[in-house]
Amino acid sequence: MENCGLPIEEIGICNNRISYKTVAKNEFLVMPGNISGYTFFIERGMLRMYAIDEKGKEHTIQFAPEMWLLADRRSTYLKEPSKFYIQAVEESDVVYLERGFVEELVKMFPDVAEEITMLLHRHIMLGQHRIHQLLSASAEERYLDFLDTYPHLINRLPLCMIASHLGMTPESLSRVRSELSRAE
Repeated sequence: MENCGLPIEEIGICNNRISYKTVAKNEFLVMPGNISGYTFFIERGMLRMYAIDEKGKEHTIQFAPEMWLLADRRSTYLKEPSKFYIQAVEESDVVYLERGFVEELVKMFPDVAEEITMLLHRHIMLGQHRIHQLLSASAEERYLDFLDTYPHLINRLPLCMIASHLGMTPESLSRVRSELSRAE
């Protein structure tokens, strides 16, 4: 696990609040109706968080590749049943951080607080940007923004998952990709 600037021997103090697991491709870490007690740090592989609406359509909320954190924050921190699936897109090595781990870490090592705050701000900014894109950008603009923001993910994800993340059908995404390739 990346050590957030802490000497590796100090991370050992926190080991009672973390666990490691290799998660198989398509394995679920969280399912709707369950209460999650963890934030997940992805060392290798990729997870995604998604929901399924009443018509059976998937809506991908977030992808989390290596060195990212992922959690259903409402479930993890408010102890409410999850509305989301968190699933491994690829076989993944995942660090399970118990609820309250970050707060405990900050109390033990105050110098880490600034780094954690910056990670949270980055996460919030990306979420705000994504909402803005979904509300105001064309399908082509959303796809180009995805390519710009996540160039390393495009070949690791099925097009149906990318389309779900972008708020469009796989057919619409194929049309956008085709139009862009003709324009080049």
